[in-house]
Amino acid sequence: MKLANNKILITGGASGIGLGLTERFIKENNTVIICGRRESVLQEVAEKFPSVVTKVCDLSSEAERIKLYKWVSENHPDLNVLVNNAGIQYWMNISDSDFYQKTKSEITTNIEAPLHLTSLFMHLQSFHTIINVTSSLAFVPLSKVPVYSATKAFFRSFTLSLRHMLKSKNIEVIEMIPPALNTDLGGKGIHDGHPSVKDFVEEVFKQMKDGKTELTFETSGARAKANNDTIMEFFNRLNP
Repeated sequence: MKLANNKILITGGASGIGLGLTERFIKENNTVIICGRRESVLQEVAEKFPSVVTKVCDLSSEAERIKLYKWVSENHPDLNVLVNNAGIQYWMNISDSDFYQKTKSEITTNIEAPLHLTSLFMHLQSFHTIINVTSSLAFVPLSKVPVYSATKAFFRSFTLSLRHMLKSKNIEVIEMIPPALNTDLGGKGIHDGHPSVKDFVEEVFKQMKDGKTELTFETSGARAKANNDTIMEFFNRLNP
């Protein structure tokens, strides 16, 4: 992927990894569009980075996803990169009374939304790159976030197939595989003490400049290469 002079849509681009990618892509002279549910949060990013284009969109709604695509195709038909970053994480147990409701929410946001957006945006004439943000939990699940881990395993598998399917269309598929980072994913304070988003973003940009399509950072590299024996070793560490 060429890292400059693109027009990029980043879902969930107003916080966490999405915000880190937004800032870094701007530095590389790209036009960045971000979408999210909360207009106030989007506006805060726009005030800090005046070049950012914002769009309010609830990605859990199929109709909203279609509206987003139509808006982009009418107003930004030269968009050429989609970053499927938005995701939610619930710490839960199957015995919780709201387990199933949270499950449906995670599946909708973490699986249905990026698959739907991918199927829509790949039809733009200028389109050439998809970046899917998965997780090291795609390889070794954390039982405290059982459905989140499963959605990322699904998304990892889909990304591998997608890369193969789109070869003939010359659409590049890149997978970013973060470990736990210091963000508010899953709730404030849960990931305090983990590596910073900035360090993660700097590392994956170096890897993209080298032409890599599977981007890892710190512990996610080892997990991505795990075999059956080491998977259980990592699992036992995560789930004592």
